[in-house]
Amino acid sequence: MTTPKPDQEEAQAAATEHTGHDEHAAGCACPRTADLDGNGIAASSRRRFLRGAGVLGAGAAAAGLLGATPAYASGSRSGADGDPYGQTAMTPAPRGKWRPDPESPRFTLVVMPDTQYMFDQDRIHPVPMEASFRYVLDPKGRAGDGDENIVFLAHLGDVTQNGLTEEYAAATKVFDMLDRARASYSVLAGNHDVHGDDQRGATPYLDTFSSARARKTPSYHSSSPDGYNTCHIFRAGGRSWMLLALDWRMSQKGFAWANAVIAANPTLPVIVTTHEIVGSYDDGTAGLSDYGQQMWDDLIKNNDQIFLTLNGHYWPPGSTVMKNSHGNDVHLHITNYQDRYYGGAGMIRSYRFDLDRGRIDVATFSPWIRELAARQEANSLAAEEMELTSPVDYFSMAIDFDERFAGFAPVPPRKARPARQMLVRGTLAYWRFDNGGAAGGDVAANTVVKDQAGNGNDLVLRSVPGTPAHALTWTDDHHPDQPGHAGLVFAGQGNPVSGAYLQTVDRAPINQETFAKGYTFEVFFKVPADWDGGRNGWSSMLSRAGSAGQAGKNGPSATADEPVLTLSLSSSIELQWNAYPLNQNGATTAWSHLLQKEQWWHVAVTNDGRIIKLYVNGCEEGRNPTSEAIGLTTLKMPFLLGGYQWAGAVNQVFHGTIGDVRITNRALSPREFMNA
Repeated sequence: MTTPKPDQEEAQAAATEHTGHDEHAAGCACPRTADLDGNGIAASSRRRFLRGAGVLGAGAAAAGLLGATPAYASGSRSGADGDPYGQTAMTPAPRGKWRPDPESPRFTLVVMPDTQYMFDQDRIHPVPMEASFRYVLDPKGRAGDGDENIVFLAHLGDVTQNGLTEEYAAATKVFDMLDRARASYSVLAGNHDVHGDDQRGATPYLDTFSSARARKTPSYHSSSPDGYNTCHIFRAGGRSWMLLALDWRMSQKGFAWANAVIAANPTLPVIVTTHEIVGSYDDGTAGLSDYGQQMWDDLIKNNDQIFLTLNGHYWPPGSTVMKNSHGNDVHLHITNYQDRYYGGAGMIRSYRFDLDRGRIDVATFSPWIRELAARQEANSLAAEEMELTSPVDYFSMAIDFDERFAGFAPVPPRKARPARQMLVRGTLAYWRFDNGGAAGGDVAANTVVKDQAGNGNDLVLRSVPGTPAHALTWTDDHHPDQPGHAGLVFAGQGNPVSGAYLQTVDRAPINQETFAKGYTFEVFFKVPADWDGGRNGWSSMLSRAGSAGQAGKNGPSATADEPVLTLSLSSSIELQWNAYPLNQNGATTAWSHLLQKEQWWHVAVTNDGRIIKLYVNGCEEGRNPTSEAIGLTTLKMPFLLGGYQWAGAVNQVFHGTIGDVRITNRALSPREFMNA
């Protein structure tokens, strides 16, 4: 738990004495934060804020910041000419349906903090908020932003300034935009919306954001009996997620409900949204308030499913990471911009999940100011607030989602698949190693690895003279998507050459194959931590005996002593496919990016009779040649698994692990690869 330093406490006390605010008296242990108006009536302090921000001059009055005519998201006309801050909606609300992609590994959760200064008695001006909702609802309007797949919007409380019926009369019509689109969203009560805890009974807030209204959203799951706490479950990234929208002050009944709804859904990752948990320090870090400590103790700490909490209330923004009772990280974020120009200008924060990269990228911006800027109507203060790029507003979080969620939703390992399932049309050879010896045992000299395709393309052991023991061993280590759950560990090297490898038998039909109509070569592999570019660079996982010179290849790109085909790793651990097509007098190559040690990889090289493509983990790389390449040159000599010849003699043996290997006589699509 973060605790304030004495000098910070003094600064906090001085600030409270100066302004008369009582937010920290409500229990925050985090100094140098503020909630401008506290629980009191807003008019005078709101006016002080606007004057202090330099907004209440004649220009601001002309801009209509405190104008009395509200906008109600009605799709009415744009603001009058010369009034970019006009009181009516600038464009009609989008009427398209809410259609996020629930399976894409990239999706966005949008967070909207305190909007109270837009709904403050007669000073109501929802236009910035309307612009934010238009952004959320209009895919065309956010194209290229990284928010193409918004799945949920969460409001963090303090919808209004004073919790008055007339304020909600304006706010509800803006939220109607989301209702009409059948969007998934949540709202919760902040201290400016309500008083007391969630057993307070009826309020204008609850009249507006009732359980009945929440029930109409696609993500709605349940509400606490009092109606002030709601649970939402939405699908994104191919799985379900829970978001709890919790009251400003939960009672013990509220905590019991929240714990129960999590317990009833034990495999779902959970995001907690509420008005107050942490406040921030000047350096962008954050710490629990007194109430936040209660939230931590009574809800967050012991529920491993909670990995992220989001709150408003205080400013400036900040974050911290705490360990829960299970030893796992919980990210706690505060985001609030009501202290900034135009009461926050409808600022939103995008949490852009990327499950493939294991990251959440966070961006903060005002769609309303973007709209003004697009019309060249943003003033100098607005322009400064359009995008916030400080480290507390624009950042990236690394989360290994599978590892973080393993305690409550482990990803089941993929089961081994029978060899017969891998024999797709055109399979010439398929080698796997799950019928060999015990893990850690040596591959015996008389070992024959059978071709699972039944074509007689069997492999036999070969060793470099003088190779020490344990040069080739069995292992049960494997790529998680590999059909056979086993492999071979090669302890080879060059400079000087040493090691054992496999090669096809002399009469194997594949030795004569020219692949004139196309091919696919697939290999699973991993290099160990002690892999060294000097000893192990330019070793091959798969190659073909016979040199380019022997094959009569003497074009500008030919190297006489190199093999006619190699799938190798450079000294920097780049994949290189180097082969001599039938129709070329030199070599054609394809390269990958730099790969990492101690990580399983799948590589596939395809040719459709003309074009070569190299894939890593099913993803096409960008440096494949586009010149026509027909077939593969052969001298009717063996294929080598783990061996590489120079001038007809083995001079390098692979150092690493090789799993399943498959060769076909046609170009497979990625959905047909062994890792698909």
